[in-house]
Amino acid sequence: MADVDLRRISTFVRVVEAGSFSAAATALGLPTSSVSRSVAGLEEELGVRLLHRTTRKLTLTDAGQTYFGRVQAVLAEANEATQEAMSFGSDPRGLVRVTAPVDLGVLFLPPMIAALSARHPRLAIELSLTSRRVDLVEEGFDLAIRGAILEDSSLVARKVKSTDLAVFAAPAYVERRGRPRTVADVAAHDCVVYRTRGGKVPWRLTGPRGVETADANGPVAADDMLLVRELVLQGTGLGLLPEGIVAAEVADGRLVRVLPKHAMSGGALYLVWPSRRLLPARVALVRDYLADALAKRL
Repeated sequence: MADVDLRRISTFVRVVEAGSFSAAATALGLPTSSVSRSVAGLEEELGVRLLHRTTRKLTLTDAGQTYFGRVQAVLAEANEATQEAMSFGSDPRGLVRVTAPVDLGVLFLPPMIAALSARHPRLAIELSLTSRRVDLVEEGFDLAIRGAILEDSSLVARKVKSTDLAVFAAPAYVERRGRPRTVADVAAHDCVVYRTRGGKVPWRLTGPRGVETADANGPVAADDMLLVRELVLQGTGLGLLPEGIVAAEVADGRLVRVLPKHAMSGGALYLVWPSRRLLPARVALVRDYLADALAKRL
């Protein structure tokens, strides 16, 4: 393979992927005749026919099918290596794919990503916000922001910051129903409960008497913290919410903290990425920036 013209290999792969010489020629910005001669030259160099040519379509020979599978993977690796090498320049460039929970992404990421993009215009950042647990390797993501890490040896995690949750309510709800004075009082109140695939998240509150579990129930449950927050703002009930996502609402009086001596540890926030011996500089740049920005914001 070392004696074969790599440009001819690349042209051959483009022809197969495009489905025709003319489509490949258009993509490459070359005359169709040049593309056809390039593939014919590759076949001559290899001493084997790679394509069956008819007036209607192109099909791979058995040899072509095997050869295409191998060289397509090699070219993909070469392109990735090129992107990684380019990312080590003074101005990193290339695509970085990031996934995060919807609530955290909507509340915190827009100004961070906007600032990062303005600082490094050659970076292309693709965000995917979902409550689903994304398979980073299978789905081709470079980074994930997560509230917990999995026992997955193919991933590497960096802790950003620990988080706490507390019980909040809208002033209208407090005026209508009063405040719980003890954890046991929560049972007499309507609560907006956060629910995951594993079921309702229990309210295990730590206070002067140690850890107590509140009997939190109500007419509405939701699987997104932003939705829980909005329902609590509407006066639907008490809500156990991360302090970071309600700071503005508490500051302007739209939410009040009840049971102020009690809180629940929410674990920690992590940045997670696939394990690689060499992390592209563009990915390391985004990772380090987000770790610092999220730690300050939270």
